[in-house]
Amino acid sequence: MIRKFEKNDINDVMRIWEKENIKAHKFISKEYWENNYNYVKEILPNAEIYVYIFKENIVGFIGINENYIEGIFVDTNNQCNGIGTSLLNRVKENRNNLTLSVYKKNINAINFYKKNGFAITSESIEENTNEVEYTMTWNK
Repeated sequence: MIRKFEKNDINDVMRIWEKENIKAHKFISKEYWENNYNYVKEILPNAEIYVYIFKENIVGFIGINENYIEGIFVDTNNQCNGIGTSLLNRVKENRNNLTLSVYKKNINAINFYKKNGFAITSESIEENTNEVEYTMTWNK
């Protein structure tokens, strides 16, 4: 089940955010994510967020601002079950286009987005990590 984020979801969402960022981005120091935890926790509720509930637990979420996807995160134990695609489809419902950024080294995420109709439209260096990232877009 997908529902809108509620204030009391923040700790579960942040647990997934931190754990999955560290796991997916082994090319970035664990400390980078730990050092950004409080900042993200503070600004996250400003985004439009949907959470995926399975057996009464939050197992994934998507954050979006306007048409920009801030991120999709699914707990490791629940990946490859269509949760990320379901969350993505939820935000596609009322939009004609979406944009996101993804690290070039995050091959799994790039393949996920390509499978869901996104295309790489540009490449740049992300200044906080000095890593190459792609901008990917989807059009209805």
